[in-house]
Amino acid sequence: MTNYPLPNNSADLSGQVALVTGASSGLGLRFAKVLARQGAKVALAARRIDRLEALAAEIRADGGEALAIAMDATDADQLAGAVAQAEAGLGLVTILVNNAGIPDAQRAHKMDIGLIDRVLDINVRAPFVLSCEVARRLMAAGKPGRIVNIASSAAYAYNGSGAALYSVSKAAVVRITETLAVEWARNGINVNAIAPGAFESEMMDGMLQRVGDISQHFPRKRIGNPAQLDSTLLYLVSPASDAVTGTCIRVDDGQGGR
Repeated sequence: MTNYPLPNNSADLSGQVALVTGASSGLGLRFAKVLARQGAKVALAARRIDRLEALAAEIRADGGEALAIAMDATDADQLAGAVAQAEAGLGLVTILVNNAGIPDAQRAHKMDIGLIDRVLDINVRAPFVLSCEVARRLMAAGKPGRIVNIASSAAYAYNGSGAALYSVSKAAVVRITETLAVEWARNGINVNAIAPGAFESEMMDGMLQRVGDISQHFPRKRIGNPAQLDSTLLYLVSPASDAVTGTCIRVDDGQGGR
């Protein structure tokens, strides 16, 4: 029988290598800094390499190890290439945070095919492809791993305000989480998700500029701070959640109802 510590709640990530997509701003930037502070080597992936280099420098100055990787989430070759670069620079990726995503911000009947394809490529295809690439390498090495997909409260509720495809794409992220967790449980690869409500980010700033202060419609009349997601992220990548896979944790501050 395994002898677990009391309590079994360590968030020490020493020896782990994490790949975080969409790390140039918002939630992804925060996630990368949190993982690095807990001892993980962190690969930072996004399109804006200048921002990634600045974040990598900040992490190194704080005593961590980080690698900036330019990646367009719509390009399948770049997705596989980012995993390969992370492994070459830092070691086998054992933690993947699929954070990159974009809104549609249009009524469904007004969306052109290009925007539809872009939303689905970044929000659905990219996390699926990246998860498979990371899992394939973990299986070949006989190592366990953790994958955390960033969904959204929009996966569970849509009020008709003009983000139907975004809602669909995030529901797909939840289902990706559930199905891959079943496939890879035997390999020791845990796949879970976080569904944030409205949290401060570049994407949220754009929405607030378009539609005004939505926080006044929420029970607590506030927009979430990314720091409020730290504990959920660390739980899902740490030894404490060893038996948790295929789960989506909703962190929405009671904004979306049930």
